[in-house]
Amino acid sequence: MNPLIARSITAAFALFSIPFALAAQTVYQQPPAPIAQILDAPGLPGVLPSPGRDWLLLAQSAALPTIAEVGAPFLRLAGERVNPRSNAPWRESVLMGLTVKDVATGAGRAMQTPAGARLTNTMWSPDGAHIAFVLSADTSLTLWVASVATGASRQLSNLRLNGATGAPCSWTTSAALVCKTIVRARGAAPAEAMIPTGPVIEETAGAAAGNPTFEDLLKNARDETLFDYYFTSQVVVISLDGTVRTLGASAVYTLVRSSPDARYLLTQSVHRPYSYHVPLNRFPKRTAIWTIDGADVRELANVELQERIGLGSDAVEAGFRDPQWRADAPATLVWAEALDNGDPNAKAAKRDRLLTLSAPFTAAPKTLVDLEYRWADATWATDNLALIGERWRKTRRVRTWQINPSNPADAHVVFDRSSEDRYANPGDFLTAAGTLGRQVLLTNRAGTSAYLAGAGASAEGDRPFLDRFDIATGKITRLWRSEAPFYEQVIAIIDRDAARAVTRRESVKDVPNYFVRDVVSGKSTALTNFTDPAPQFAGVTSQLITYKRSDGVQLSATLYLPAGYDKSQGTLPFFFWAYPQEFKSAAAASQVIGSPYRFTRPSGPSHLFLLTQGYGVLDGPTMPIVGEGDKEPNDTYVQQLVASAKAAVDKVVEMGVADRDRIGVGGHSYGAFMTANLLAHSKLFRAGIARSGAYNRTLTPFGFQNEERTYWQGRDVYQTMSPFTFADSISAPILLIHGAADDNTGTYPEQSERFFAALKGNGKKARLVMLPAEPHGYRARESIGHTLFEMVKWMDTYVKPRSGVPATE
Repeated sequence: MNPLIARSITAAFALFSIPFALAAQTVYQQPPAPIAQILDAPGLPGVLPSPGRDWLLLAQSAALPTIAEVGAPFLRLAGERVNPRSNAPWRESVLMGLTVKDVATGAGRAMQTPAGARLTNTMWSPDGAHIAFVLSADTSLTLWVASVATGASRQLSNLRLNGATGAPCSWTTSAALVCKTIVRARGAAPAEAMIPTGPVIEETAGAAAGNPTFEDLLKNARDETLFDYYFTSQVVVISLDGTVRTLGASAVYTLVRSSPDARYLLTQSVHRPYSYHVPLNRFPKRTAIWTIDGADVRELANVELQERIGLGSDAVEAGFRDPQWRADAPATLVWAEALDNGDPNAKAAKRDRLLTLSAPFTAAPKTLVDLEYRWADATWATDNLALIGERWRKTRRVRTWQINPSNPADAHVVFDRSSEDRYANPGDFLTAAGTLGRQVLLTNRAGTSAYLAGAGASAEGDRPFLDRFDIATGKITRLWRSEAPFYEQVIAIIDRDAARAVTRRESVKDVPNYFVRDVVSGKSTALTNFTDPAPQFAGVTSQLITYKRSDGVQLSATLYLPAGYDKSQGTLPFFFWAYPQEFKSAAAASQVIGSPYRFTRPSGPSHLFLLTQGYGVLDGPTMPIVGEGDKEPNDTYVQQLVASAKAAVDKVVEMGVADRDRIGVGGHSYGAFMTANLLAHSKLFRAGIARSGAYNRTLTPFGFQNEERTYWQGRDVYQTMSPFTFADSISAPILLIHGAADDNTGTYPEQSERFFAALKGNGKKARLVMLPAEPHGYRARESIGHTLFEMVKWMDTYVKPRSGVPATE
């Protein structure tokens, strides 16, 4: 027997000394070795190129937060969560250290940040000379800046920043930042009323207003008062010399962004009446242009409360939406307005109109282009060149237009394809800092070519590429493509003619590191030398596999085998981890996903940790749900799901690595929903692990995932797709794990609680683990460790034993 498998079985029986509780709150448990050691090891730094692409910022993430941090009191207001002590978002991505690397020489310099400081919102200045960051303390957020030349950092102001509506600061010029701050005189937080002042009353006048099952909404007048208290900001400009200028009146600002020439500010603020049915981004909002000194120049729009936006991803709010500055112009705004009143079911030749307005903002807006679909994105270049993206989710169509902003009639389509067709994806146009410091289309020195980079999906797996795009003809020339045994992708072009690029290169055995690649000669020079964060995982092998399901749709997955395993040692117990996806064509559903050359190390509550316990893992077996033509994918969801799972089981058994009678299945969110359905409608799996799922679709009656029909339009679909309906048919044991503070639309904790009650009432084997204070994605070290403890124990109990009888009850 493989020594690793033998050790894992011994460890598993040691775990059985802690019996499964029938109903109790217990202490957090640690997963078996070496999982805990890997969890506590520092991960690889994140990397962000400077605007001029001459420096790399290496940002070291903090260790997993403790449950004391995650479980500290927070407020749920208008779909957002806020830390009432610091006015920061409840969920922050925290960094512990910053280092810069000179791309030309490879020399590094550490930024001298305060010892033990928690850093967020790191931002390069437009000239690349400074890095601004927010220091997140227990009771405040403050603005700091570090010098790239010296590494020294300093606090720019003692003003407390307001992070309730997102990043509190952004650069205006390389010498100043505009920030949202806490109002100086706001006083103490509103006290909770000891005696109710009256009932909460709502009334509908009969107009349809179906909305998704949003979380964390306002519930009463006190919530409204708290929302005003914590979300109201004062806008200020803070210069690098420490000078502070206060601008305008305080309000609940959701957007404050300077024009590229730093003479104006685009502001957006929400106001009453608030709603108890939709989140902050659908509240009434005023959009206005200010001067950089805070003078109100023009109100662009004052959009009313949006409680009646239609259902589906093609539905948008009526009227003004999504304003942005043109990155290539000193002060020109662009925004969209729906030509179909935001209703995707209305008949309309064109759906969206893009309008533009330039300083001094006294003229009438001009039409830039009318689009057949919804506006998706824009890449600005010059007065004569821009790239506009549009999309229509219902048909999966995406288009890219090349337009002349100075002559909008001069426009043509450069890409028109299905968003599902990964093989035909031309990649993304690369950008770089323009003369105004904003990201614009990167072109060669002559201005005749642009550049595209992408994943390079193909039947042999992803192979990233770099292409040249001829602006006049649309001709594409391949400049470079990643070659086996590496997976290498372009991060930034160093010079405008694309002779050199910064790339991120990895292989199955090589840690991802950054290189300067000579695109012509192929020579690469290392910029970083990161080491393996989890060497305990080094012996694990992986393989990209393909196979077909019974209807001919090709499927793919990544097969992982534990270190030291050889097929001569016999078959392994296996675990499948998957997430279904909907498609409008079988051809798109058949495309291969993934690459055989990726460096993989588990983190967080990853299912891949099971490889250290003697299991094989089939990661991401594709579970396509296809609805071609007028057919809806979910009309045959169960049948297609089971067929995909059966094909995956047959494949690993045929390969001689898996024991058909010892396979478990699991997933998170929609993958948890999938897991419960597979156990309800098949006998393919010996046990299941479902994390943070939704199991009763009648509790999400106005659509879910990509299902756009309401419950009343598709009762049979909602009932048939709900594993809750078939709780009496589930025979395999199922482990349910859920964050008790789940913040994801539709997957509120009651979903797992009610499903568990149904299973228990029908005499099924199930276990429910509620993780205190955890959102949809688990954060605390204790919670993640305990989740992995539960997963290993469940698999060791119900999947690993060779006989049909669990090793213990």
